[in-house]
Order: sequence, then structure tokens, then C-alpha cells
Amino acid sequence: MADAGVAELLLKKLESADSGVDSQDVARDLSVDHQVIVGAVKSLQSLGDLISAEQRSSKHWELTGEGQETVEQGSHEARVFKAIPDDGLPQSELMKLPSGKVGFSKAMSNKWIRVDKAHEGGPRIFRMVETIEDSVQEKLVQIQKGIADEVDEKEKNELKKRKLLAEVTVKSYFITKGPSFSTTITKQETDLTPEMIASGSWKEKSFKPYNFEALGVTLDCGHLHPLMKVRTQFRQIFLEMGFTEMPTNNYIESSFWNFDSLFQPQQHPARDQHDTFFLSDPAVATEFPQDYLERVKKVHSEGGYGSQGYKYDWKIEEAKKNILRTHTTAVSARMLYNLAQKPKFTPVKYFSIDRVFRNETLDATHLAEFHQIEGVVADYGLTLGDLMGVLHQFFTKLGITKLRFKPAYNPYTEPSMEIFSYHEGLKKWVEVGNSGVFRPEMLLPMGIPEGVSVIAWGLSLERPTMIKYGINNIRELVGHKVNLQMVYDGPICRLDS
Repeated sequence: MADAGVAELLLKKLESADSGVDSQDVARDLSVDHQVIVGAVKSLQSLGDLISAEQRSSKHWELTGEGQETVEQGSHEARVFKAIPDDGLPQSELMKLPSGKVGFSKAMSNKWIRVDKAHEGGPRIFRMVETIEDSVQEKLVQIQKGIADEVDEKEKNELKKRKLLAEVTVKSYFITKGPSFSTTITKQETDLTPEMIASGSWKEKSFKPYNFEALGVTLDCGHLHPLMKVRTQFRQIFLEMGFTEMPTNNYIESSFWNFDSLFQPQQHPARDQHDTFFLSDPAVATEFPQDYLERVKKVHSEGGYGSQGYKYDWKIEEAKKNILRTHTTAVSARMLYNLAQKPKFTPVKYFSIDRVFRNETLDATHLAEFHQIEGVVADYGLTLGDLMGVLHQFFTKLGITKLRFKPAYNPYTEPSMEIFSYHEGLKKWVEVGNSGVFRPEMLLPMGIPEGVSVIAWGLSLERPTMIKYGINNIRELVGHKVNLQMVYDGPICRLDS
């Protein structure tokens, strides 16, 4: 049925009504979808004062798919009761039934059944009563027949908890005659043409009011997510400082590059399933630089390069395990190894900004995946003072000038420092990153020349973005619950430098 035809039928119904009509009733009378009537109402409202429409909302109860199934077959507990023969049923068999788990619990609560745990064949379920009354099914039948008033609110809410019932809100319009009501639809003119002026026909025409407050049509265009805006600013800072971006397009890493090459022992807590995502297919990596792998094995198990190592039985099986990388330092390790294979060492400055994955407990400030920003500098004679100087330059470009450094421990850096900045809003020092000088046990097995030091630092991308955009919960920034309007409305990121 065309919209114009529906609008005319709506006007005819309104003409014969004394006080007005409800859009839901009109939809039922005309056997059309309610949204078609809503469209007709909007169309008539655009023509002037033909009608008046007041939006109303009402609530009613509806059976869910599982609730409908309960009406037809009985509740889960009733189905469990009926499935038990006079001589009982093994509990293991009962649990295999479609309604077994839920029905068993409810039937036990209702004292319809009992469990004989001392039975020689294992726990066995017996009936405790001869007959039962399936009140759940009866209540749902009453609601289905439209006599929901006979079921009290407490019972309805209990059925709602069991996902057998749902409360549905229905929005409709109560439509009445407007000041210019007519059953004839006359299209309002939107343009005053030269022909109308010449013939004078404009005097009999009805013109649509001009809305001077209306905005133009929004241009279709893409919008950058706040994380991408801040990432672009960080990337620009690194490029201004002469850094080269590392390729970070491999989310999957072997434990060898993610942990072993960084002199992180195989019994370290970070390598546990509670902290790391392990892959099941493919479960292991197969290709490694064999001579380098042997050197890594030796420095872990026996020591070397001035170190006594960890003195444990290093296993290739652990190193082969594939994981979702827990830090982009795994990429830095690959880059430094490739650098060491060149005939002549040349100083380098690398950076990366990409995703890493950790088996974190989700809360307002932690996700299982996030972005890590990492900077690495390799050259002869670099010291802790060089690291602090580079960090001062880097954070000054971010607009952060008040820095403090605190000694820390990392398996692959020595010395290591946590970086703190004074937060003017919170009026306290807060941690903004971690840093250190890569250990000889990590660098020398790669083939990096003696005398070459590598300084590195890292921080997250999400926290600075949350501060810049005033976001308190990280799940409002990243994930499936993000309000995309935030992406459209987000201003250009400008770092205060």
C-alpha cells in the first residue's frame, strides 16, 4: 500500500472519529505495519496543520522464544520430572537431556525429585511426588491469552529472570484533527516559479514554510577515531626526531622472539596462560635462525657474555609456542637481530605504535588488547644519561616537562627506569612509561658489536588519548560498545607542546 493511500485512509478514519485515533489501532484496522502508519503521520505533519499527533508509550509482556516453547512442552523442571521413570534415572543420563541442567535444579528446589548418591550404579534420580502442577507453564499461558493481570508482578519478574518473558515498550501516536483538517491532501509548494508569478496562480497555492534554521546536508566523509588522531601526533614527533618506523604487521609471534630473545626466562610469570594468549592453530613456529637460537639457549641455561644466566633446562618446545604478541619489543628484537647481521654496524633510531595483547582482567583502565608506543636507539657509547636526555626531548614535544625517573626491574633492561610526570589536574606524580638499557645477554647473542648500547622506552596510546578527550572508561574508547557518534564529534587532537 502506497504511503499517499495510507495517509488518505488515515484522514478518513480521523474524520469519522469523535476524539482521535491511536496509530496502533489504525495499523491493525488497515492490516499494515505500524511503521507505515508512523510514516503517514510524519508525511501529514509536514503538510501543515492537517493533524496533531502526540507520542505515547505503553508497556506489555510478551513471551520469548523459550517462553513459547515452555507453553507448548512445559517448563524445564516439568520435562525433567516426566523424563524420570518409576525406577529412577542415572543422574549422568538426566544431565544429557536438553532441559537437564536447568530442570534438575528447579525440580530439586520444588522438592519434586531426590538424588540417591549411595546407589551402587552412581547417583540416581527418583521422583518424590506422584503428580506435579506446572505453574510456570500456566502463568505463561495466561499471559499469552492476554490475561496477564492475573499474574502478579513478582511472578512476572521471576519469569523475566528465567528469560521466558520480556517486557516490551510500544511507542505510538494519538492523532487528532488539526486546525486546517481536511480529507484532501494538497501538496505544498516548495518553489516559487516564474510561471506562477506570470499567471498569478501563486495566490491560490499553499507554500511550505521556509525553515531558516535548517542545516545543509552533511557531506559524506570518513572520520578518524581519537586513537588514530593521537597516534598520528605521536608518529609525527618520532619522525621529527629522526626515527624510522618499524614494520609491526605481525600480531602473531613465537615465544622465542617475544620472550627468549629478550632474555626473559621460560619460567617467568608473564609466560603463563593467565597473562598471555597462546594459539592452538598453528600452535608452534618452525623457522628460527639456528645459530642464534643456540646462543640464546646457552646464555639462558649456562650463561655467557659476562653473565651467569638463569641456570635452568631451556626447552625448545617452550620457545616454539605461538602467541599473540604481548609487546612490540618482540619486533624491536627482530630489527636489532637483522641490524647485527649487516657487515658494518650503523647507528639506528626505531619506533613503533601498534597493538599488543595480554590476558588482562577487563576494567575501566585495562583491555585485553591495547596499543604500545616504543622508541629504540642503538649506537656506540650510549649511557643512562643519553636515555634521560632523549626522554626529556620526547616528552617535551608531548607538552610534558616535569619528569622524574624511578629505578625498576625488567628482565631485558639493566638499568631500568619507570617514568613519572606531574599531573596538574590530579596534583600528583603519575607513571607515564617505562624505559631502560637493553642487557648484554640480549644484544651480544644477536651479534651486536661490543660497545654498542641500545636504549628503549615505551608507553601506552590509550591513556594519553583518554586524558586528551576526557574519557574515564577505556571501554568507551575501544571495543564493541563504543558510541560511534563520539568518533564523529571528536575534535582534532592538538598536543599541548
